[in-house]
Amino acid sequence: MADLHTPDALLVKNYVDGSEAALATLIKRHESKIYGFIYSKIADRDISNDIFQDTFIKVIKTLKSNSYNEEGKFLPWVMRISHNLIVDHFRKNKKMPMYRETEEFSIFSIMSDDALTIEGKMIVDQVELDLKKLIEELPDDQKEVLVMRMYQDMSFKEISEITGVSINTALGRMRYALMNLRKIIDKHQIILTN
Repeated sequence: MADLHTPDALLVKNYVDGSEAALATLIKRHESKIYGFIYSKIADRDISNDIFQDTFIKVIKTLKSNSYNEEGKFLPWVMRISHNLIVDHFRKNKKMPMYRETEEFSIFSIMSDDALTIEGKMIVDQVELDLKKLIEELPDDQKEVLVMRMYQDMSFKEISEITGVSINTALGRMRYALMNLRKIIDKHQIILTN
């Protein structure tokens, strides 16, 4: 039986090797953080439970298919899966207001096409690619906090819990990451606008 001191990486390996108890330990160890994260975004207990279960279904499928790359980052990986499922939930359940066409009101007066042109999409893609290259130049601790905050939409409290540092340290790393990004942008004279 795995105990509380067994590292996540070893529990993942044990689960892949056939130990269901290892998965149970992983779920028990991280369920409050993951469920709390989901509930903070959804605020509905039933939907949060569904997303929590879907998260671990994806985790199990990925682990069973041997397509998980262990980098000692099990919890951030699971948080990313749950974040993506939350985004999918909101996309699927996007509430559209109901409008009725009358003589005084035409539906076309409120409709707009916000879709990017092909050129605009290419520019946005290039800016994102350039930005990812710049982020790679940051020190690992700053890069980790920046990615969790900007791409995984985590709060500084969640970041501090996952990385094991204080909230002030996480805030400081984010501040230094942004300052260093500005320096890198200035040094390379890059323009990041679309």
